[in-house]
Amino acid sequence: MKILVCVKRVPAPGARISITADGQAIDTAFLGFTMSPHEECAVEEAVQLVEKHGGDATVLTLGPAAADEQLRYAASLGVANAMLLSIDGADWDPQRTAFAIAAAVADLEAADGVFDLILFGNESADSGGFQVGVRVAHALGRPIVNGIKGIELKGDTLVARREADVGVEVYEVPMPAVLGVKEGINLPRYPTLKGRLASKKVAVAQVTPTAEPGGQQMVTLLPAAEQISATVILGSGPDAAVAVVDMLEEIGVLK
Repeated sequence: MKILVCVKRVPAPGARISITADGQAIDTAFLGFTMSPHEECAVEEAVQLVEKHGGDATVLTLGPAAADEQLRYAASLGVANAMLLSIDGADWDPQRTAFAIAAAVADLEAADGVFDLILFGNESADSGGFQVGVRVAHALGRPIVNGIKGIELKGDTLVARREADVGVEVYEVPMPAVLGVKEGINLPRYPTLKGRLASKKVAVAQVTPTAEPGGQQMVTLLPAAEQISATVILGSGPDAAVAVVDMLEEIGVLK
């Protein structure tokens, strides 16, 4: 089967995120980058499906030239092909991004055949808009289900599972289809040294997208309030015993 995985270059989780003075972007001067955790699982799922059923997988991203790093990381895990929709400056709005990806998919399919499955992360780790995958699916006229935690192949149909408040929802989706994968569907592998070396030889196709801006516009980014923890010294030596007992009683360890 032919699978396309769409990923996004985002700041590495756990880093201190600072906003630029104009409130329009993340200050990336001291940040490392990775792909979104949901998308790491999407890449792993694509590799597993190809290993099980045959075929090949392609990874695609829209972003700066530096996003070549994330494409080659995916290649080191077993993805055969890579494409960079190269842009300069700030991230594009979700509508424009979706238009560009849908156009790139149409060109790829015209040249090499239809993708049986297109995978997105459920949402990106930075903006968390939940929009791009849905917009691409609608532009291509294909069914989409988000929040997926399990995928099985059943002839020309995908059986997709997602968690719900009352248990598990099961969808039978005809291919070609689009799915939004959620972290936890699998445990992403680490690249081997052989995979790392092979990824350096992968030819990353670079295309300059021409999609027009959409109707959405970011007003400002607001940093989340920092959680500050304070350390209280209860005492030193035997003199601290009473304070320790009082504290244990306060938190319910002693009664």
